[in-house]
Parts: sequence; C-alpha cells; structure tokens
Amino acid sequence: MLQDKTLIDEIKKLIASARETTIRSVDFQRTLLYWHIGERMFNEEQKGKERADYGTYLVKHLSEALQPEFGSGFSYRNLNWYRQFYKTFPIVSALRTQLSWTHYKTLIGFDDKDKIDYYIAETVKNNWSVRQMERQVNSQLFERLLLSNDKESVLAVARNEQLPTRPEEIIKDPMVLEFLGLRRESAYYEKDLEQAIITHLQDFLLELGNGFSFVARQKRIHLEGDDFFIDLVFYNRLLQCFVLFEIKTHKLTHEDIGQLQMYVNYFDRVEKVEHEKPTIGVLLCADKNNAVVRFSLPEDNKTILASQYKVILPTEEQLLNEIKKEIDLINEQQTN
Repeated sequence: MLQDKTLIDEIKKLIASARETTIRSVDFQRTLLYWHIGERMFNEEQKGKERADYGTYLVKHLSEALQPEFGSGFSYRNLNWYRQFYKTFPIVSALRTQLSWTHYKTLIGFDDKDKIDYYIAETVKNNWSVRQMERQVNSQLFERLLLSNDKESVLAVARNEQLPTRPEEIIKDPMVLEFLGLRRESAYYEKDLEQAIITHLQDFLLELGNGFSFVARQKRIHLEGDDFFIDLVFYNRLLQCFVLFEIKTHKLTHEDIGQLQMYVNYFDRVEKVEHEKPTIGVLLCADKNNAVVRFSLPEDNKTILASQYKVILPTEEQLLNEIKKEIDLINEQQTN
C-alpha cells in the first residue's frame, strides 16, 4: 500500500511539472507573438515617418481590423503595449522564457536599462511571480539597494557574476513592510511588529532578499543568571553568517546599538562555527539619526547596521530625498 502511495505521489508531481512547463511554453509563445506584432507595427510606422500622426492611425486601423475577430487582446491600448514592448526589448533572442508577458508588461516603459536588467535577473534567479515582481518594483527595490551600493555591484550580484561580501549589499535601508498591514499613524508595540513579521514571514523573506532563512524568534541568551531575548534570528547562506534583528518602534538610541552589539558578540563567541563569517546585527527601527549610529560604532564597523522601516510604500520623491540625504552624509564625512 505504501508503495502505491509513493507511486501516486511521484506521478502527481510529474503531471504538475508537465502542466507548469506547458503553461510556461504557451505563455512564452504568446510573448513572442506580441513582440513580433510590435516589431511589424514599428517597422511599418517608420515607413510613414513623414506623417507625425501615422503611428496613431496605424494602431487604430489595426485595432478596428483585428479586435472583432481576435478579441480584446488586440484593442487599441494593447496594440500600443506591443509596440512599446518591441521598442523596450528590441532583441528577440534576449527575451527570457522564465518571464511571462505580464512580467514584461510591468517593465515596459522604464527609461533605465540597468533597472530593467536588474529586475529581469532577479525574477529569473528567484522565480518571482508577477505579483512578487510588481511588489518589488513598487517598493523601489533597485533604488533602495543603490542607497548603499554602486550600480555595478548591484547588477553583478543579481546576475550571479559575484557573491555579496558586505552586509550593505544585501540589507536594505529603508525596508518597506507595507504587507504587514500596519497603519503609519497607529500606535503599536515592538511585540506587535514582531508578531506581524512572523505572520507574514514569507513576505518578509522576500523583502530581505537572496539567501535568507528563518532560524528563531525570541532567541534566549542566559548569561550568569540574566536572561536576554533576541527578537529574530536569520541565516544568510550567501554571506555565510547569522543575521540578528532587533526591532525598535522608537527612534534609535545608542543604548539600542550597545544591546545589539552584545548579542552579536555572543553569537560570534558561542554560536558561530569556524567556517562561518562574523555575525551581522540589524536594528530595524522606526526612525534613526545617522550621526548617532556612526559615532556609536567603531570606524571600522562591518557588522552592525541600522535600517529604518516603512509601513507604507514610499513614493519616488520620498526615495529621491532619502538618496539625497545619504549623498550629503557621505560628502560631509569626506569633508571632515
């Protein structure tokens, strides 16, 4: 009987795998169709380039001819999408079978080619669904990583051309936790934020990024009669180290930094084995003073980071302001 169940489970997996492969194949053929339609429209449009409104006329004419027979996929709006698809991705051999048409539609119109390349590489590497990729785009993941990294390093890590070697290459600042469902103006305790993260652990791991796995919650440390509890413990297989998170719903203080430093020291001396890298500590805080963080830590600090969290998606303007503040801080440090 046990053998029958094993056989049935194996066949079910084969069927599920074949279905997934078929769906992906059909979707990619649809993507190729839209690309070729866009290419044909674009080339035809160039022939009538003396007439500035020829492109609009062409799309309208094609829509009227195709939509009655082939449906809403060939509406005026969708045909414009196909034309823009070709203009954004002009090399058909560069299209990835792992991405659906809806994936590509999310990226159509981006002006920054590096930004497009990043999201394609990360989607392929992490097998992001459309919803997951849209969430990362809407939370400005690429721009957030650029706050503490150069563009070349961000792209190289995404493409698996190099492994991350510094915590700044993985830990984002700010972190966007809109999926927790918390209101910015609401009062909540640190335990509430921690519980919300555990409840939405899969989404939190997506926000953390590559290589993270959950280890423990409220990890107990017993030191000569005194007990301490680390909020969240993760492990990152790319950095090959433990990553400790302390949650603070207030503005960060130097006492918070000292507390996390003790936890990091404990893990390095007790938990870490020989082949692992030094433990990283992350203070996930509602607000912070970068100068206080900087002067509370040694100049050669490489293990303690402070990351501000946001419970709503930041606008592009807000993010640009964050980047400007970071650049100003770097310039100030270089001047001093």
